[in-house]
Amino acid sequence: MAVNFGVPPEGEKIRSLVEERLKQAMADNGAKITVDWRGEQKHLHVISMPVDMLYFNPDTHRIRAQRTLDPARNRTLEQEPWSEVAQEYLRDLLRCKPSNPDQVDPDYAALQEELDDSGQRDPGIISPRGILVDGNTRCAALRDLGVKNIRVAVLPADTSRSDINSVELALQLRRDKRREYSYINRLIAVEDQLAAGMREEDVARAFNIKTATLRQDRWVYQLINEAIDRSGTNDVGLRLVDFEDHQEKLRELHRDYTKLARTDPDAAELLKESRLAMVVLNYSKTSVRLAEADFHSRYLEKRLPAELKPVAQVPTAVSIPGLPGVAVQDATAAVMVTRALTDSLLQAKAVAQAGEKLEADAIAQADGLLKTARETFDTAVKMAGRNAELQKRQVAVSERLTDAAEYVNQCAAEFAEAKARRALDEDALDDALLTLRASLARLARQAGRTFSSPGNGVAWLLDATREN
Repeated sequence: MAVNFGVPPEGEKIRSLVEERLKQAMADNGAKITVDWRGEQKHLHVISMPVDMLYFNPDTHRIRAQRTLDPARNRTLEQEPWSEVAQEYLRDLLRCKPSNPDQVDPDYAALQEELDDSGQRDPGIISPRGILVDGNTRCAALRDLGVKNIRVAVLPADTSRSDINSVELALQLRRDKRREYSYINRLIAVEDQLAAGMREEDVARAFNIKTATLRQDRWVYQLINEAIDRSGTNDVGLRLVDFEDHQEKLRELHRDYTKLARTDPDAAELLKESRLAMVVLNYSKTSVRLAEADFHSRYLEKRLPAELKPVAQVPTAVSIPGLPGVAVQDATAAVMVTRALTDSLLQAKAVAQAGEKLEADAIAQADGLLKTARETFDTAVKMAGRNAELQKRQVAVSERLTDAAEYVNQCAAEFAEAKARRALDEDALDDALLTLRASLARLARQAGRTFSSPGNGVAWLLDATREN
């Protein structure tokens, strides 16, 4: 990111035009909007400006994660944010789908259609020198539609880069905004606010979430960045945008990992690695959920082909700073093996989508590895799913009876209340008890055929339903 915005090439020319139009807007007592400005409310006049004269905001959080997709253009954006190449790059990113930059964002297409049908309803916001603070996407859409002007409010003359970022985030966090930041860009915005010195509690309040949710998202963001680091090979790696569509899977991973880590940290690591591997292979949330701590050892390890089987890992000792001669084990052999498999899949995914950066043979080999991994995981997932279904069936009968007991307890309480109020329908009660007896008799017949040596509970059921 540029160290300093500086002044856009046409900044002074824009400022002169802005001042001229602001004077006219004030004289006409024209339209205003209200924004949060340095801790208080500020009323800003609205003017009309040529869309081609304004500059897209290089710092906008709307496309922060997507900026790194083209390293060369991103370097230009960092070094020369107001150049034609940099501004055109921003315009392209504003149009694209966050999770797949090769596609036009459906939300962008919908915005274009709305602007074409109804015109611009809400004004954008600019700095005095023409930097778009709010309305970057609207400006891009209006340009694509061939519309010449855009209505914008103007921030005060002493607007700084920090002010621009603060106003943008404050506007985005209002619930009436129609196009929210993508998941990853929202995580980046949170980290930027914390890096600026805000407390977690204040950032959570600003983003309308609980502090616990904010910490969960920070854990996920750290996991994503670690996965990107682990994917690095042959000068390629995964990107933040590759995790855009996995929000719910990763949040659920955090919940299960945290719960398990309290009692068994190694099991928590095994669960994390297996689920991260399944995220890389793009499994659904319901399938990822099947990967418990024993997923690798129970369902996967024996099925792995040679090209996917990690070499045996030897646990290493890690010294503790400040305690000379004291060392602890870095990770168990099982964790290291599971982690090695996940690393190989992360790296294969990075190579498979490297495009022109690598030779076709390397990409084809990575594609083949991922295909083999998917086939192997498919079988493991099927086995884990069948086991989960079996366990569910095993407890279903007893859970049904427990629920029935709760209903009977509630019935006893309501029976006493109805009797006290002389509101008891004795005939209806008698009919219901006969229905209950018939149901218990059906259950007893099944139990009698199943258990040759019934326990106390089953013996009671058989006796209670035996015909006299």
